[in-house]
Amino acid sequence: MTDAKTDELRSAHDVLAEWYAENLDGVLDRMPIERSVLNLFSELTLSAGLGDAVADIGCGTGRLAPYLAARGLSPHGVDLSPGMVDIARRDYPDFPFDVGDLRALPLDDASVAGAVCWYSLIFLAPDDRDAAFAELARVVKPGGYLVTAFKPGDGQLRRGGKLAGLGVEYDGYWLPAEEMEARITAAGFVTAYRGVRPGDEDDPHTYVYLLARRLRLA
Repeated sequence: MTDAKTDELRSAHDVLAEWYAENLDGVLDRMPIERSVLNLFSELTLSAGLGDAVADIGCGTGRLAPYLAARGLSPHGVDLSPGMVDIARRDYPDFPFDVGDLRALPLDDASVAGAVCWYSLIFLAPDDRDAAFAELARVVKPGGYLVTAFKPGDGQLRRGGKLAGLGVEYDGYWLPAEEMEARITAAGFVTAYRGVRPGDEDDPHTYVYLLARRLRLA
């Protein structure tokens, strides 16, 4: 799937890949709330008895793979950017990573026990959201789990990428938490946990974490 905005997003993240690898290295060690949410996802996914295969969708540089693996999961990373996937394969050679589009994931139906979308749903344009959330429901086994982290906002278009100073930009959308949860629910999941990390003097942004279970088929 390709269009001008997708090409822009892909190309920008190809340029940003090394910058992300350097600037996000070790950041999870300093974020106990994020670790706690990923721990809860891992425990619930394993306790569902559907296997240990999970997809890290929008995996970027692959930084979550060793953390998820240390908690008993078998992560498979997927990212739109070939540059990001190259970095992930270089830095984490023990894990599989593939190039793929959230709107048409390179995964079989009901093939994973869980899916992680860690700040990767913020790039979805309005016309792409139905297809993307339907894809998440398609690949997660009934009874499996989806977890996402995102910055909430007003849902309006905002341009990202400039802070890296590498001359690239791309579209992003910070959805209201209520809309994100409603879209996940409409796709066939039920909320198991919703948490908020408020901003502080070090980081003024608010972060939201949603953990949902794929409904079992009737």
